[in-house]
Amino acid sequence: MRDLSITLEQALALRDRGALLVDARSPAEFAAATIPGAINVPVFDDEERHRVGLCYAEEGKRQARRLGVDLVSPKIPRMIATVEEALAGGRPPVIVFCWRGGMRSRSLATFLELAGFPVRQLTGGHKAFRSHVCRFFADEEWGRLLVLRGLTGVGKTRLLQKLERDGYPVIDLEGLANHRGSAFGALGLPRQPSQKMFEALLWDRLRQIPTDGYALTEGESKHIGRVVLPERVYAALQVETSLWIEASLAYRVRVILDDYPARDQLRDQFAVPIRALKERLGRERIEELLALLDAGEWEELTARLMVDYYDPLYRHTRPDRRIEIAMEPEERGMEHLKRAIAAILAVEPGEPVSL
Repeated sequence: MRDLSITLEQALALRDRGALLVDARSPAEFAAATIPGAINVPVFDDEERHRVGLCYAEEGKRQARRLGVDLVSPKIPRMIATVEEALAGGRPPVIVFCWRGGMRSRSLATFLELAGFPVRQLTGGHKAFRSHVCRFFADEEWGRLLVLRGLTGVGKTRLLQKLERDGYPVIDLEGLANHRGSAFGALGLPRQPSQKMFEALLWDRLRQIPTDGYALTEGESKHIGRVVLPERVYAALQVETSLWIEASLAYRVRVILDDYPARDQLRDQFAVPIRALKERLGRERIEELLALLDAGEWEELTARLMVDYYDPLYRHTRPDRRIEIAMEPEERGMEHLKRAIAAILAVEPGEPVSL
């Protein structure tokens, strides 16, 4: 049998040139974490994987392999068709992996080769990739991270999106985390990725920043919802002079409400994090906020939450080294922001900036 093995470094280089990554693990394993961009073509589903593992433990390797063959054989045409559909008529290399580069990926790679696909099997599997990601965050370098900061509602994420459309390199940490970074940050968004998947997605963005380059991002605490920034990434967010965004309360209320277009459908879900603020705000103010929620008084509710909760909580995050940028009117604010970015990049990291 021809050796189909490929190293992780080779696989990632091919991935960057358009190779299709195929994760042969079970749906539950794939959902927990995978290599960014991979599709799932499971050799075993979750229940089948459990059966094969149990057979291996109770009856031995030979019987487990026989059971595996019986389970997989009827699914081979469908697995091949899934890969064919993902390629959409193209013929880039197909790189198959499982947990450690064992029988599941070897079997699927063999089926695909017999079907005429240009296929390789990743040595070490997803375990090797996970080790690579951990080493990256422990030891590797990336470019400068310029950080937008400001009180809740100044529109930092929206500004990053505008800058990205204008050609600036951007890393949207909250987008990668599927969370807006606040007590209400998960409402209306898909489920957050696992910690391992978040780190894989972040690795994929940071590795694209050359060491002599930069990217713009948003200032975050160590936790974004239930995922945690790697220690060296969090430290990197503290190095540069901050781009501190200023805006009026009325402007900030509009931005917040724009972030929750389906707020009426989420009304019951908003009540839970409001009640969770009872210890900080007290019972009386919580009842007032819940009354505003019941009445659909969204503007007043949002303003009260910012004045009573968010502003006192986050005002201390205003860094000493900052360039203040007023976002009203927005066109002038964007021009000021871009000049400030250029001024920061004109000096060495951490040095004083003149604008």
